[in-house]
Amino acid sequence: MSFIAAIPARAASTRLPGKALLDLGGKPMVVRTAQRAALSGATRILVATDHEDIAAAVRREGFEAMMTRADHPTGTDRLSEIVQALALDDAAVVVNVQGDEPLIDPAAIDAVAALLAGRPEAAIATCASPIRDARALFDPNAVKVVCDAQGHALYFSRAPIPWARDALADGGQRVAPGLPAWRHIGLYAYRAGFLRAFPGLPAGPLERFESLEQLRALEHGYRIAVHLGVEDPAAGVDTAADLERVRALFAAGYT
Repeated sequence: MSFIAAIPARAASTRLPGKALLDLGGKPMVVRTAQRAALSGATRILVATDHEDIAAAVRREGFEAMMTRADHPTGTDRLSEIVQALALDDAAVVVNVQGDEPLIDPAAIDAVAALLAGRPEAAIATCASPIRDARALFDPNAVKVVCDAQGHALYFSRAPIPWARDALADGGQRVAPGLPAWRHIGLYAYRAGFLRAFPGLPAGPLERFESLEQLRALEHGYRIAVHLGVEDPAAGVDTAADLERVRALFAAGYT
């Protein structure tokens, strides 16, 4: 199976300025992420960036970089530019690997790519892990997904879905026994045809209220296949505390 692992890496970062180039054990974060992606079955690793310094750092380590516009509102829009520039076939599979995921599991990259390749009716594949504790279920920062019997996403929400009416009738917060509660993991495989169409899709009310970009695909009738059962991945780098945690891992010899 052939697929591209594409890593969007923009220069601007609100909470961690210059995040893509921050040092992790002697190499920039975006390079560490590319190294993890290279352990997957991807036939091509491509960093899409809006800054020459990021492109230069990536190329020095032997990885491919492509310059893209600086005004993309999302990483998905940046991938759309790649698809156009490379003139990819609509059926080509592109896995979006976030540039701030230096601990990403290569097996998870392979899993979403394989799922999409095997689901011709789907435009996107993603993954989810089981929710076992109430804290995650009721945490609005933990996105939940519910699926149909064929494993396609029905809805994504920051709310605790599905709602166990009887078990929660007393106002408590718990995970009801047997509740099919899944936490969405933001790793996506896309068909190039969807990425080509994405910038032209207007955001709908569900996306705007939930602030979840994947709802745009559902609102416009695209199907999303979900790989259920993966374990929670190692956290990415969003804050200064995350950075120090990951730096400590590399200082201890993480590879």
